[in-house]
Amino acid sequence: MNPELQQRAQAVKLAIFDVDGVLTDGKLYFLVDGSEFKTFNTLDGHGIKMLIASGVRTAIISGRKTPVVERRAQNLGIQHLYQGREDKLVVLDELLGELGLSYEQVAYLGDDLPDLPVIRRVGLGMAVASADGFVRQHAHGVTQARGGEGAAREFCELIMRAQGSLDAAQAAYL
Repeated sequence: MNPELQQRAQAVKLAIFDVDGVLTDGKLYFLVDGSEFKTFNTLDGHGIKMLIASGVRTAIISGRKTPVVERRAQNLGIQHLYQGREDKLVVLDELLGELGLSYEQVAYLGDDLPDLPVIRRVGLGMAVASADGFVRQHAHGVTQARGGEGAAREFCELIMRAQGSLDAAQAAYL
């Protein structure tokens, strides 16, 4: 693991995820009745559950608002959900005030320009492989996996590996 990423990941107490393009492939699916659905990767979901079990708090900040994201967050045990919030940096500041954490204790995984202010502010700001090129260029690191295809799992495992909790999380299944 990159020594700089490892050092940044060791301090993480809160991991924040964008949704569209990070937890999903970025495509929006609309049915004739106007309802929306998204597809989520089960590997990503289990990675988030393992991260939570390791003691890292989790949050979602999304510019869009949809009931399916609320349901997914509940299913995974994600503690903090913010939807329909375009200014993600304002949400970050609210959340840090509520939790008593510093920017250095936060990891964020995003993919597009609205994520960039948070990516640049937090201790570990990462982009998925399928992220906008400008965002990838300004992130501390880029996942090998694309959004919706295991990038969140990779991000979670990076944090757990740096904090020495990945082996225990995996061994629980032996």
